[in-house]
Amino acid sequence: MKKTITVRGITLGEGAPKICVPLVGTTLAELMEEARYIDTIDADLVEWRVDFFNHVEQIEKVKEALSEIRILLKNKPLIFTFRSAKEGGEKEISLTDYLELNKRIAETGLVDMIDVELFNEESTVKSLIEFAQAHNVLVILSNHDFEKTPPKEEIIARLQKAQKLGGDLPKIAVMPKSPADVLTLLDATNTMNEQHADRPFITMSMAGKGVISRLAGELFGSALTFGAAKKSSAPGQIDVNELRKVLSLLHNNL
Repeated sequence: MKKTITVRGITLGEGAPKICVPLVGTTLAELMEEARYIDTIDADLVEWRVDFFNHVEQIEKVKEALSEIRILLKNKPLIFTFRSAKEGGEKEISLTDYLELNKRIAETGLVDMIDVELFNEESTVKSLIEFAQAHNVLVILSNHDFEKTPPKEEIIARLQKAQKLGGDLPKIAVMPKSPADVLTLLDATNTMNEQHADRPFITMSMAGKGVISRLAGELFGSALTFGAAKKSSAPGQIDVNELRKVLSLLHNNL
């Protein structure tokens, strides 16, 4: 039986997909402005995309900013994500620095989840998962393909690998080039949900063609969707208020 995950009163893996919005400020002032705004909207979780932050390579400045963000977001679940350039992020740092950044943040007690990229060295991935979970921080084990949509079997294989490695929330995001690609992603999501998943997971097809995948998670099996607050962090994110309306409409008719 597939388990659920509850973080600060938000349960992933049951009911309508929960909505996560990004913090993408480059300065502390921008982050504060975004965080104040997010506190006023109907979002369930917040993801700090720290690769946008100008001082991301100075861990003490990251921790100082995180302390301020945590105060403003009160009790909202917070995901800490350094998205590498190779997976659509803003910067590239060394694997050593990536490991150190995530470990130092996990041990602060100020974040609820960290996002770890699946296609790092397996030893690094395992080390980060073990360290984070030892500090009561959950791990989203993710993969992003901004070039294409892999075959159904490959999508499922990546999600299964993330699950096997111990990620609390396996995640995959892919780029569609046709409506058929979106169907591939949804079909893979449905099969993963019905045949393989023992925990919540996240899937999405990006850009305009893939918007339907951000809405239909409750039907096909994706536990979390990403919407835009002041700014989006990936192609295809739609306004959080519009997203909530559609998710509620679908939920009430299932």
